[in-house]
Amino acid sequence: MFDEILEKFEGSPSQQAVIRLFLERGFSVNEEGRVVSGGIEIPYTGIARELDVDRRVVDSTTDAILADPELKRIFTNISSVPSLMDLAPVLDLTVLTIEVASAGEAGIVAEVTGILADHGVSIRQVLSEDPEFTDDPKLYVITDADLSGELLVEIRELSYVRRVGF
Repeated sequence: MFDEILEKFEGSPSQQAVIRLFLERGFSVNEEGRVVSGGIEIPYTGIARELDVDRRVVDSTTDAILADPELKRIFTNISSVPSLMDLAPVLDLTVLTIEVASAGEAGIVAEVTGILADHGVSIRQVLSEDPEFTDDPKLYVITDADLSGELLVEIRELSYVRRVGF
């Protein structure tokens, strides 16, 4: 799906950058064409500055989103989820990162969280990157416990796991 969305902007790398930012940050476009996070409007100038593009690129991207029924359906309904990953060092949390060979395989989250539960590890948050939106999706599990080498090896030995890090 991510590739299909970007294809709609294939003639404009700047607009593709805007689309990527909207998807990464969970920014919505409301019916008036304004970029929002929840009910908070995000000025085009701030988005343009972040991406080093002209403000009009953001404006034309939101116009294109509202003009395309599929894009409108996606971008008027997208929302962001707060992540503990960047706060982990501040809050003394552990972030377990799992890279898998086949992100579309069923039961990955269930098996990994089951192993953590079997080891008595309480989970604060689980974030899974969507294989439709990223080329190398990862599973992130945030805990407030240190993870044993035994646990990490058990996860690493799962058939679909390519790499484990924290």
